[in-house]
Amino acid sequence: MTTILTGENMLLVSSVLLIAGVLIGKTSYRTGLPLLLVFLLVGMLFGTDGLGIQFGDMHNAQLVGMVALCVILFSGGMSTSLRAIRPVLAPGVMLSTVGVLATALVTGLFIFWLSGMSWTNIHFALLPSLLLGATMSSTDSASVFGILGTQKARLRNNLRPMLELESGSNDPMAYMLTLILIEAITLGGELSAGMLVGQLLMQFGLGAALGVGTGWMTRRLVAFYRRIGDKGSEDAGQATAMLSILIIGSIFLTYTLTTALGGNGYLAVYICGIAVGNSELPYKRSISKFMDGLTWLAQIVVFLMLGLLVNPHEMLSVAMVSFLIGVFMIAVGRPLSVMLCFLPFRRIGLNTRLFVSWVGLRGAVPIIFATYPVVADVPGAGQIFNIVFFVTILSLVVQGTTVIRSARWLGLIDDTPEEEHDFGVELAEEHPTSLRSMVLTAEHLALGDTLRHIRLPEGSLVMMIHRDGKYIVPNGKVPLLPGDRLLLISADAESASRQ
Repeated sequence: MTTILTGENMLLVSSVLLIAGVLIGKTSYRTGLPLLLVFLLVGMLFGTDGLGIQFGDMHNAQLVGMVALCVILFSGGMSTSLRAIRPVLAPGVMLSTVGVLATALVTGLFIFWLSGMSWTNIHFALLPSLLLGATMSSTDSASVFGILGTQKARLRNNLRPMLELESGSNDPMAYMLTLILIEAITLGGELSAGMLVGQLLMQFGLGAALGVGTGWMTRRLVAFYRRIGDKGSEDAGQATAMLSILIIGSIFLTYTLTTALGGNGYLAVYICGIAVGNSELPYKRSISKFMDGLTWLAQIVVFLMLGLLVNPHEMLSVAMVSFLIGVFMIAVGRPLSVMLCFLPFRRIGLNTRLFVSWVGLRGAVPIIFATYPVVADVPGAGQIFNIVFFVTILSLVVQGTTVIRSARWLGLIDDTPEEEHDFGVELAEEHPTSLRSMVLTAEHLALGDTLRHIRLPEGSLVMMIHRDGKYIVPNGKVPLLPGDRLLLISADAESASRQ
């Protein structure tokens, strides 16, 4: 018995899916499965071949995917530190452009070769083969860093910012290749190197320029919002909520404006996020937490929706060729493109190259891109969608469950304890103060075990003490121990000089 989604039961089904996904997703911490893969499987469990919910609207799926991808890319850009990515900017950009192009080309040629074999059941011409390769050419950051965050693992050699930069900026390249190849197939045009380069320059040029422009505009709008009205009439909670809504409006304005002018909207959204995230934004921590929650919601909704969208029994007919394509991408396509991109960077070690080659996870984005051929009525689009879905699951299962293990095996895990800087406390931008932390040692306590015996940095006061997972409000009588972490508040240098 199947259930068709209507306006009356949509809310009920959505709520059940979200609750079930979150509860079942808790098991990912024990099994090592990527959390978003669990949501994908939950969607499949509730779908046509599972509990019978029918959802096959590719147009709506594409729209939801577009909205979600804008939020995910902006949030990724907002959390990207320019200072952190500056040392890895060149290799990261190479991976997100040349790497994507190389992966699409090599994989497409392999698919075209497979199509010529008599024992396979796919028969794609060259352009559809390249289209299939293009839809799968970008990597997924959400699954990788969900695993790293869960395991609290930190990577050496600036690997995290490099992979963040690549995964945040490579979706626009794959999107553009997908659209160009669809246009060439449906309109019967010839795909020339000159046309490809011209499209690349226009899409990336306009996308980058408008991303910088809308980022500047968003910062000015935030500043204007802060200036208008009575500053004392709005509390911090309301200001955070209103500024978050303003930023969401800016995200979709950036995408639609850039797309309407012929640029790459996804690239513009990502760059806009970088511009906003690296500026002095009021209530930045609270806004970032709001965006993180919204990003997780977007990712969960997309994976649940895509799980509903697929019919697992249809994947069985292409399971063998999908497995071969997935293995080729993991073992040949991704490593070959990474090694090619890293040729100019001799300082990057072999272990780093091998790890970057392995962490080429496919996720929701390739599946979203695979809906575009279906909507455009490209011949063989159904097979393309099912192959992409199968390869994504294979990638998440094989690569997603071995990210930490491979990093440890290659000696790329930094096991030193991570510094906790500000105890989750946020100060308003207007306050001429800053926060830092200090870990007590036996030397600090040589003269006594209370605050009055501790020599603190000049102009600093202790706000809080962190000990064994507990927070203690300090006073002059609290005994201190080696290993205690103190939260210090200090006057900014400029403010202190005026006193």
